[in-house]
Amino acid sequence: MKKDQLLTRRRALLAGAAAVGAAGTAGALAVTSGDGPVRPVTPAPGPPAHRPLGPSAYRLQPLTGYGAPRAVPLRPPVRSEPILRMSGRGRTMMLTFDDGPDPRYTPDILDTLARYGVRATFFVCGEMAAYNRDLLSRMADEGHVVGNHTWSHPLLTRLGRRRIRSEMERTSEVVEQAYGEPPRWFRAPYGAWNRAAFQLGAELGMEPLAWTVDTLDWTTPGTGTIVDRVEDGAAPGVVVLSHDAGGDRSQSVRALRVYLPELLDSGYHLTVPRRRHV
Repeated sequence: MKKDQLLTRRRALLAGAAAVGAAGTAGALAVTSGDGPVRPVTPAPGPPAHRPLGPSAYRLQPLTGYGAPRAVPLRPPVRSEPILRMSGRGRTMMLTFDDGPDPRYTPDILDTLARYGVRATFFVCGEMAAYNRDLLSRMADEGHVVGNHTWSHPLLTRLGRRRIRSEMERTSEVVEQAYGEPPRWFRAPYGAWNRAAFQLGAELGMEPLAWTVDTLDWTTPGTGTIVDRVEDGAAPGVVVLSHDAGGDRSQSVRALRVYLPELLDSGYHLTVPRRRHV
């Protein structure tokens, strides 16, 4: 074979190898960039390739790798009693709502809070949250705190550790999916705490929060009575308990429209709980 023919054949082989390499590179870039689906490149003969990494590990890592690492919350201490009041200076109070979210009442409560630029804390039940994830997303968008109130609102003092953990874990999973992060606060149904609840809550990264003013709105005592209980109990550090689900909560909705602006006019600042350690 002549020298010219050998050179021509060599160039052809080199060109073919370069084309295959370019196609492989183009396929890898197609996987890591673009928003639409990409038709996979036909694999070259040889041993099977490694299974592609999932989107969170493969696509998102290059985008987030340049930022600061996300802080992992420290496990809170195992307490022997729940937190009853909030610390801080000035006329600061906290509004909390249990048992929701309920599409009949929670949106009205969120509307009132938004009207006055106030944030609150919602202790949600998992079985309610699972069917109303859009309300949890709205709570996140508007700066409210979402806490864990178990899955089905049982009396924890009558349950074993495995059942208590399941009630907490299932709710935390739903909250994290819909709200964007796991809950950092926990409230026992009926205010019935035991050692297992404190221990398991701490293991799941949650602090126990109770209340200091109970509106007893679940008894439907009347809108005026609920208003009076909140205003009579108002004081720095107070945590108010109301409900946005679990029955007819129309009185709770109407009462909030009355006492919220009056608290603000009296100089109170309504806020949400904050963890001192992160």
